[in-house]
Amino acid sequence: MVPANCSHCHRSTQVEPVQRINTALDPELKARVRDGSLFVWECPYCGTRNLLKYQTLYHDPEARLMVWLLPEGMNPPAGVEEAVRDLEGYTLRRVLEVGDLIEKVNIHEAGLEDTVMEMCKWVTRRELSAKNPDMLSARMRFLRTEGSDNEIVLAFPLNGQMQVVNIGFNVYEDARGILGRNPSIRPAPGFALVDGAWLDRFFR
Repeated sequence: MVPANCSHCHRSTQVEPVQRINTALDPELKARVRDGSLFVWECPYCGTRNLLKYQTLYHDPEARLMVWLLPEGMNPPAGVEEAVRDLEGYTLRRVLEVGDLIEKVNIHEAGLEDTVMEMCKWVTRRELSAKNPDMLSARMRFLRTEGSDNEIVLAFPLNGQMQVVNIGFNVYEDARGILGRNPSIRPAPGFALVDGAWLDRFFR
């Protein structure tokens, strides 16, 4: 159990976070990660729903995916990196926020690669910035694919409201081609932080 303060009434309570998520042992947890409910707690005093920030390790053995949610300012538990050092065929990622974990899982569930998706978002932000320069700094996240053509739906906040944009799957294929021709653009070994800042390091 960990202490948590309500964002509304500011009273403290004890909340039990799920710090190890194994979808093979508890398949229900995958759905609760994807809809975000696993990270929300309800204040017993005023009923306000709050987001709980904590670290957790998401493990999907069937998909060979591990995502380590480690918010900034939190110390990593000893031995996590060493414990997975010899795993083969796994995608290992570190994320800083709950929304990033949800996005990584959604990308993988859609059969896509997060490195390629970061390139898609990078290209899309620059195309949209021709009409709105604020788009260059917009925080885009993958939501889903839809339709027979597998259009990619991206969401981002703009002027205090959440917006969505659909891009053709050809953008994903072009981005995959760019990365394929530039093998130096690859994640670091271990639990790599793959986000917009990671990709920006390769483009000036």
